[in-house]
Amino acid sequence: MSTSTSSPRDQLIRSASTPLAQQLAQRYAERIQQRLLLPGARLPSVRECARHHGVSPYTVVAAYDQLLAAGLLEARKQRGFFVRESAPKLKPAARSAPVATAPRAFDATALIRGMFQADAATSPGLGTLPADWLDRPMLQSALRKVVAQGADALTLQYGEPGGDVRLREVLAQRLNADLGIAATPSQVLSTVGATHALDLITRGLLQPGDAVLVDDPGWAIEYARLTQAGMRLLPVPRGADGPDLAVMDRLIDEHRPRMYVTVSVLHNPTGQTLSLAAAHQILKLAERADLLIVEDDTYAFMAPNHAPRLSALDGLRRTLYVSGFSKILTPAWRVGYVAASPERIDKLTNLKLLSTLTTSPLMERAVALCLEQGQLRRHAERVNTRLDAARQRAVRLALDAGCQFITPPQGLFGWVDVGVDTERAAQRLLDLGWLIAPGLLFSATRRAGTAMRINFATAQDARFWKLLQTLRQEL
Repeated sequence: MSTSTSSPRDQLIRSASTPLAQQLAQRYAERIQQRLLLPGARLPSVRECARHHGVSPYTVVAAYDQLLAAGLLEARKQRGFFVRESAPKLKPAARSAPVATAPRAFDATALIRGMFQADAATSPGLGTLPADWLDRPMLQSALRKVVAQGADALTLQYGEPGGDVRLREVLAQRLNADLGIAATPSQVLSTVGATHALDLITRGLLQPGDAVLVDDPGWAIEYARLTQAGMRLLPVPRGADGPDLAVMDRLIDEHRPRMYVTVSVLHNPTGQTLSLAAAHQILKLAERADLLIVEDDTYAFMAPNHAPRLSALDGLRRTLYVSGFSKILTPAWRVGYVAASPERIDKLTNLKLLSTLTTSPLMERAVALCLEQGQLRRHAERVNTRLDAARQRAVRLALDAGCQFITPPQGLFGWVDVGVDTERAAQRLLDLGWLIAPGLLFSATRRAGTAMRINFATAQDARFWKLLQTLRQEL
């Protein structure tokens, strides 16, 4: 059953100590408990609700997430949010009270939801390049050329199990010539973005209950994905040169982990790159402990080709190299890949067939054309030049606002010490329409702190930094 409903008409109180998302969630909770919203009723879309209440879409997403966690709503794929058929009873509460025991508004899922609603102009915490930094004519030209070729295999049939042959050939050439990673085309498997590659590796090479070493800070979505798959996370502190090797050695002795998942080059969120000395030590530890290493090189096109990569030093014996094109080309095409030993690629290919059948030959051939013709390389050079200038401006704005950089600014992301609890700051900024990425998201143990990750390309607005400076003084 789906019925149209109107949103609560009373205005949210911006000056209240209760965050706007929590106020909005409570008002919907009251209407559900009073049966003003009946089971099966559809709530307004995120954008409609945001317009009605004069808040940001991120605030609505956080409110709906609280209602989902409280068991009052259910999300139906491609349809929206609906009142559950058997909503749990809540005790009467004051109007500004939280919904049950409301979860933190910021977690990996909220980050993903916010990413899809995000406006780059008001999202210093965005995880991708702004749309106007991407080369639309290059993308359109590549697609036109692929379609004009008229091959049925590209437009009317499933793709090859391992991925488009031309893409795998040009990727193998890049791995060998540019990055020093010895790989043949048969050692490359295409995936639906780098995240799909990481998921295949987890499901194909690990078992629930296995211990996995992860960088801390690190990528929130990877933490969530591994945890959901039943893995035990072993956080290793990440510094400017790489992981804390003493801690890693101790965790290996105590827990016998099966795998280490890391971003060696332009680490997210710190922006740091593994030193050559640390890389050699990691490989020694891995050899002694029979440890697999998954190297996520998502930001490869923003980094120097000569940066130390574990997969190049190891020769893909115990390493699996993962990368993709969402961060440099376009997130819309969802093309990624993994390079590994022939035996592991064979196993991952079988798992890919069972999970997605194949990947899009059309999109993969378009990426191959961008690589073959040098267009992607030239685009990356332009992006990096522009990013250098954006980084300098963002650093200046951050320092003027009283913030400090925890690690030297490099790449797309900056790891900034704001001086106040960034989870509290994030909620306040969210209510005002600004999306940031608080340090809590990048902690494997969800430890609150004063750090936040900024995207240098989207942290250019001086109004944000002035607002943050004022907020720091208030908090």
